[in-house]
Amino acid sequence: MKVKDLMTTNVTTADLNSSISEVAQSMKSLDVGSIPICDNNKHVIGIVTDRDIVLRSVAEGNSAKDTKAQEVMTTHIVSVSPDTDVHEAANIMAQHQIRRLPVVDNGKLVGIVAIGDFATQNIYVNEAGDALSDISKPGSRMQ
Repeated sequence: MKVKDLMTTNVTTADLNSSISEVAQSMKSLDVGSIPICDNNKHVIGIVTDRDIVLRSVAEGNSAKDTKAQEVMTTHIVSVSPDTDVHEAANIMAQHQIRRLPVVDNGKLVGIVAIGDFATQNIYVNEAGDALSDISKPGSRMQ
């Protein structure tokens, strides 16, 4: 099975100048933990996670309305193509200790796949569990 068979295709994005308050509101309304940051051409230039907001803004005492996405986003983007095998995607998540992968085709965002997407398919429950176990290990998280 390929990532394109499991990914979410209707992905809400934000831009560099979106406030983290706006990004957090999108996360809340969509019940997601990350929002990709894209330029006008749908190229992924960063990603803001709920963890980024907490550690890089809230913990620093910054205002959610005044802090921009570009100030807290993770810029080292690990992504996959729609044709990436789900086993490989799970391994990439484990290797980089991340729970979500932007799916990019010809340089443009076309979807996102999360560790939970693998668990929705009975045949991938073990892979999801193994990847989550590796992701959850203490160590250096990619920034």
